[in-house]
Amino acid sequence: MSMSEHPGEPEQGGEPKLESGTPPASSALSVTSADGPPADAVGVPPASPVGRLAATVDRLSREVRAAQADAEGRALIELAKGILVERLTCGPAQAARQLAELAEQAQVTPLELAVDIINQAARDRMSEVTDAFLAATMAADEAKTESAAVRLRAAESGALAADDTQAVAEALLEQALRPLGAVAVAVWAAGSDGSLTLAGSAGFSPAEAARWRYVPPDVVTVARRGLTERTGQWITSLAETGLPSIGLHHHPHGGRAALPAGTGGRIHGVLEIAWPTPLAPQPPQIVRQVEALAELCGHTLETYTLLHGPALEPRVLPDAAELMDLADGLHDPALVLVPHLDDAGHLVDFRIQHVNSRFLDPAGRPRAVVNGALLLEAYPMAAGDSELFQRIERVYATGEPFRARRMNLTALVDQVPLSAIADISISRHGTTVLLIWRIEDETARLASLLQHAQRLGRIGGFEENMLTGEITWNGQLFDLYGRPQSSTPVPLENLPAHAHPDDGVSIRRFLRTLMHHRRPAAAAFRLQRPDGVTRHIRVVAEPVLDTDGRLLLVRGACQDISAQHWTEVALAATRDQLAHTEQQATERNRLTLQLQHAIMPPAQAPLQVPGLQVAVRYRPAETEQLVGGDWYDTVVLPSRQVLLCVGDVAGHGIEAATSMVVLRNALRGLAVTGAGPGQLLSWLNIVAHHLTGAVTATAVCGLYDPALRTLRWARAGHLPPVLVQGSEAAALPLVKGMLLGALPEVVYEEAEVQLAEGDTLLMYTDGLIERRDRSVEESLIHLLTTARTAPSTLDQQLDRLLTYSNSDTDDDTCIVGIRLG
Repeated sequence: MSMSEHPGEPEQGGEPKLESGTPPASSALSVTSADGPPADAVGVPPASPVGRLAATVDRLSREVRAAQADAEGRALIELAKGILVERLTCGPAQAARQLAELAEQAQVTPLELAVDIINQAARDRMSEVTDAFLAATMAADEAKTESAAVRLRAAESGALAADDTQAVAEALLEQALRPLGAVAVAVWAAGSDGSLTLAGSAGFSPAEAARWRYVPPDVVTVARRGLTERTGQWITSLAETGLPSIGLHHHPHGGRAALPAGTGGRIHGVLEIAWPTPLAPQPPQIVRQVEALAELCGHTLETYTLLHGPALEPRVLPDAAELMDLADGLHDPALVLVPHLDDAGHLVDFRIQHVNSRFLDPAGRPRAVVNGALLLEAYPMAAGDSELFQRIERVYATGEPFRARRMNLTALVDQVPLSAIADISISRHGTTVLLIWRIEDETARLASLLQHAQRLGRIGGFEENMLTGEITWNGQLFDLYGRPQSSTPVPLENLPAHAHPDDGVSIRRFLRTLMHHRRPAAAAFRLQRPDGVTRHIRVVAEPVLDTDGRLLLVRGACQDISAQHWTEVALAATRDQLAHTEQQATERNRLTLQLQHAIMPPAQAPLQVPGLQVAVRYRPAETEQLVGGDWYDTVVLPSRQVLLCVGDVAGHGIEAATSMVVLRNALRGLAVTGAGPGQLLSWLNIVAHHLTGAVTATAVCGLYDPALRTLRWARAGHLPPVLVQGSEAAALPLVKGMLLGALPEVVYEEAEVQLAEGDTLLMYTDGLIERRDRSVEESLIHLLTTARTAPSTLDQQLDRLLTYSNSDTDDDTCIVGIRLG
C-alpha cells in the first residue's frame, strides 16, 4: 500500500511525521499549543455540544497534520523509487514493492529508508552533513537522531520545490532548526546597494517582521555582519555585541547565527537563526548542517531575486553582449568578466570575456593574448598583495560595487612581477562583472611629483659644462635669482659678485672644494638680487668626471632658505627671552619661599602649658611654583587661654603669601582683646574684605581653657577639627561660617567641646587630604582611619598623618595638634 493511497495513515506501521523529537501522532497530538487542548482536557463533557465540537476540531487537526506530513515525505519516497528504478532497472510498481519490503526487513518506515537511499546515492553536501550530524548526536537520543536525516532531506526538498521564501523559513525552523534549540529564523534577500529585505521569517511576530521588512544600506546589524563576513557570524549573546537585530527585545541575551546564503559563488542573502538563551560554541557537525541550510536558502533566494528583480537589482543586464557593447563605449580600459565554476558549481576563477580597445596590459601584451583567458592565468598575482581577485569575487557575490584610487596592480610575465598604479572600478551586472582600470604613466607622474617638490621646496637646479661653458638653469632657479628666463645664467665663478661681501670667504671655499679638489660641496650665502631683495640661499653641487679624472660637468641645486633662516633667528630670540623669563620666575619663587619660611617656619618651639601638649607641622608645597598661603598659629594669650588656628588663603605665589601674613598677624592682634573665636573671625573677615584687596580665605579658630579643659571654636568655610578619644576618631559637628572676605559683614557660630585626659584634637588644612579623584567626604574618612592609631607622643602622631597622607594636589599642608595629659 503506497503512502499516496491513505495520506492520513502511516504506512506499514511507520510514522511519517517530520517534527523532531515528537512521539507518534496518537500521543503527540492529544494536547497541542496550536489547536488547544482536547475537550476532556478543559473539563468539557464529551457528550455536550461543545465537547463534541472540540473533539471534531481535534480530530480534523490531527488529520490535517498527518496529511501535511504525508505530503512532505511523498516527494522523498518518489525520489527513492526513482533511484531504485535506475539501479535495479525495474518498473515503478516493482520499485515501490522493493522499497516496502526493504523497510519491513530493516524495521524502519519507508520514509526513513527512502532518505537513506537518497543519501547513499547522492553523496552530496546534505549527505555529508546528515552523516556527521547523526554521528554526533546518536548517543544523545536514538529515536530523535533516526529522524534527523528525514528532517534534513524534507527541509531540502521543500526549499528546492518552493518559490515562497516564507514557506521555506517555516519549514527550516520546524523540521531542521527547532531540534537544535532555535526558536526563530529570518531569511534576508540582499540588494545590490547593500540593503536587506526580509524575504521570509518564522518564530517572529507579524508586527516584528513588519518593522524589519527593509534594512537600508550601511546599517550595521547581525544579518549585515553575516553578509560581509564570508564565514558567517556565530554570536554567543546579542547583549555582548550591541548590534540591532530582529526580535532583539524578545531574546536580548539569546544567541544568533547569521550565514551568507548563495549559489555558484554569488551571495543572494543571509540566513539568520535565533536562540532564546546564550549560544555555546557549536560542534563542527552542527556548523556544517546550518551552512547546508543556508545554501538551500540560496537556491530559494535566487528564485526570489528573479521574481523581485526590479526592486533588488536595478542595474541587471540580461546578456553579457550588452555589457561588452557598453565597455566598448567607455573612454577607460575595461574588462568584461564572467564566472568560471568547477564541476561542483563552486566559483574558482573569472574568464576575461572581452577587453575594449582602450585596454592596456600592465605587461605590454597584446589584447588578443589577454582576451578569453582566465583572470588568474593572465594575472597570477592578482590574488596577492593587491587582493584584486578577492575584490572582484566579493562584488560578484554581494553585488556591491567597489571603487579605489591608486591601487597597485601586479602582473606576472615570464616569472617577472611587473607593477602598475591604477584607479579601479568593479561592478556586477546580472551574472557578469565589469572591471575598469586606468593605469597611470609612472614616468610622467614622477616628473610631475619632482616638479611640485621643487616648487614647494623653492629649489632650482643647474648644470654647467666646464669644457664648452654651456649653462642650463630650470625656471625655478631664474625665479630665485630674480632674473627673467630670457637672461643669461650666472656662471659659478661669478657667484661671489652676486653675493653679500661678507659671504665671499665661504663661497670661495665652496668653489675651491668643487672645482679644484673635485669633491661635492655645499655653502650658504646671501644672494643680492637685481630688484634689491636679499635672499638666504643654500647651494649644493657635485662634479662629474671623465675616465681620466678631468672635470666635465658640475650639477647642483640652490634652495631658498630665507624662511628657515628667519625662523632660526626668531627661535634664538625666543630662547633668550624664555631663559630670561625662567630666571626671573626662579628668583621670584626663591624670594617668595624665603618670605614664607621666615614668617611660617616648618617647625616651631613647643608651647609650655601645664597638662597640655601642643605640636605643629608645616609641609611646604612639593613644587616651588605652588607656594601657597597656608598658615597656622599657636600662642598663649594674656588670659592664659591658648589660641589655636589654621587657615588657607586662596591662590599661590607672593600675593597669597603676603595676604597670609596680613591675616595671621591681624588675628594675633585681635586675640588679645579676649573676644571669643566667633567674634575674632568676624573681625578677621572685615580685614580680609576691606584691607587686603578682596582676599578670600578659610580658617578655623579655637580658644582652649586649661582650667576648664574646654575648647570653644568657630570656622570660616574650613574643614572641621578632628577629635581622637581612645581608639575612636570623629570630626566635630559642623557650625555655620562663611569663608573670609566674601561678604563685608558675617556672623560666625561658636561651638564648645569638653576634653578629657588623653584626648587629642587636630586642626589641618585641605592639603593634608585633598585628592582630585575623590570627594572630600571620602578623603576625610581616610584621615579618620589613620588618626585612630595614636602613637605614644603627639609629635609621632602628626608625623604619621603626614606620612600616610594620600593627597595628590602638591599643596601646602599645616597641622596643629593638642593632647591633654
